[in-house]
Amino acid sequence: MFESKKLIESFRHAFRGLRHAFQWEQSLRIQVLISLIVIFLMFYFPTRRLEKVALLLAIMGVLTLELINTIFERVSDVLKPRIHHYIKDIKDIMAATVLIASLIALIIGILILGPYIWR
Repeated sequence: MFESKKLIESFRHAFRGLRHAFQWEQSLRIQVLISLIVIFLMFYFPTRRLEKVALLLAIMGVLTLELINTIFERVSDVLKPRIHHYIKDIKDIMAATVLIASLIALIIGILILGPYIWR
């Protein structure tokens, strides 16, 4: 069905990529720190299951988009400026994508955790 050696190797590659991104991307480190704080708060306060799901989906969305942004930046840096002047635009648009996801995640966090914090 599946080969355990290949599966283990796939996980090794994934964790190596995550470690590399975490080491070199300051914004990812900040987002992971904020995510850990949110996860702590959602278990500290009596949040409902659906609230937890919403917070986890928001966190996953931001972190996933940040990793995709990192991929685009790396590929763009290899191609830059030899290929096209749109590379800067692509990098800016990817950064804007992460910014939008982060702002929406912030709003979700405030809507869910705000009432618990301000009590």
